Amino acid sequence: MKKPASKIYRTTNWSSYNQALIKRGNISIWFDPKTQWYAQPQAKHGRNQTYSDTAIQCCLMIKSIFRLSLRMVTGFVQSLIQLSGLSWTAPDYSTLCRRQQQIDIAISYQKSHEGLHLLVDSTGLKFLGEGEWKRKKHQPEYRRQWRKLHIGIDAKTLQIRAVQLTTNNVSDSQVLSDLLNQIPSDEPIDSVYTDGAYDTKLCRQVISDRHAHAIIPPRKNARPWKDKKSGSLERNELLKTVKRLGRALWKKWSGYHRRSLVETKMHCIKLLGDKLSAKRFDGQVNEIHARIAVLNKFTELGRPHTQVVT
Repeated sequence: MKKPASKIYRTTNWSSYNQALIKRGNISIWFDPKTQWYAQPQAKHGRNQTYSDTAIQCCLMIKSIFRLSLRMVTGFVQSLIQLSGLSWTAPDYSTLCRRQQQIDIAISYQKSHEGLHLLVDSTGLKFLGEGEWKRKKHQPEYRRQWRKLHIGIDAKTLQIRAVQLTTNNVSDSQVLSDLLNQIPSDEPIDSVYTDGAYDTKLCRQVISDRHAHAIIPPRKNARPWKDKKSGSLERNELLKTVKRLGRALWKKWSGYHRRSLVETKMHCIKLLGDKLSAKRFDGQVNEIHARIAVLNKFTELGRPHTQVVT
């Protein structure tokens, strides 16, 4: 039996997608003269903040795009402001460092109205330790430390809809409920695609609570669950189907392969840096949120539409 030929895909909107790629480098996207750059006075004791949250977020997003240090961001943003003909001033690096731990990054997205297909995955991000070459030459060192990034993306718009940064000792299944809670309750979720690490009773229950379908492959050493709950019975039937038809056929029948889109999105996140520069956890969370805000903005400008070439 011959191996089936690989499918060939072709981009059908290359002209508009090409323009979207060009717009990603447009300075006017990040510096709009109508932006509220300075903070509004507040009737509180103490000194008011000089720069608005929008200004701080803009600087952090530029830091993520060009992978700059905080000191370099100050000079870079100030030069962009001058080139744009604006009379603003750039926040200094100490202000950016302090506000990075306090700000709530606004992540824009397009809301789904036809039922959200959520693709979930996780990856590791290093924030302390030596590079890969020293690790390979001298073996791993105890000082290498990691954070774990969990995201959920919309299969249709390819925008990140849920994000959670945890320590590396938190399992994937523990975070799924937090990811689903980030989706508004009035937005219907049609299905949730995950890998076998989420094949637990808790994960299937939280998905069922949102009236969504769980597309989760059973683990290779999976055994039937003994309780008689509806979720367990459904999972046991899935286990029988996979053993009877084969895992490859089930993945094709269920559309499980679309989960590769979230792995591609993980790669995009790491293109903005595979290491976290912030030392404190709150700063690391907002550093990741700034990257996601950048990627969602890029996706909003335009994305490719592909189809199989027959």
